[in-house]
Amino acid sequence: MAEETPLRQVARVVLLDPRDRILLLHGHEPDDPSHTWWFTPGGGVEGGETREEAALRELAEETGLTDVRLGPVLWQRECSFPFAGRRWHQDEWYYLARTTTTTVALGKLTELETRSVAGLRWWTSAELSAARETVYPTRLAELLRTLLDEGPPSTPVVLAPEIV
Repeated sequence: MAEETPLRQVARVVLLDPRDRILLLHGHEPDDPSHTWWFTPGGGVEGGETREEAALRELAEETGLTDVRLGPVLWQRECSFPFAGRRWHQDEWYYLARTTTTTVALGKLTELETRSVAGLRWWTSAELSAARETVYPTRLAELLRTLLDEGPPSTPVVLAPEIV
């Protein structure tokens, strides 16, 4: 019987610029660059980090941005997906953050990220809603529109689990 992979604690960042655009990274399967998707910055909690510390560290590593203050947790979800030859099981918390810095570049990526992240870009809500590409979480366009229309929720919204 295959051993169950433990649930990975993950912190993600919904980073908005002054024009309410969201920053997304463009990822792909390391051995198949034709299999692509877009996703929010973030990653796994390491050592004794808090999720907030992990979110800020990951944002700095992936985008070079360090002058960012985290806001509240917007959404929480569990997901499971195949990537880089294994199945990942994650408990993800999505933090709101804003920045006035719109010049970003891929930063100090891990070896796996170097093989699987092709770039990043800012998206307007309308561009995200019209996108024909895969975006995670899959309801991100709708979630972003609600966030921009209504502001952050008073308590984190628990999203339906996503199993890919």
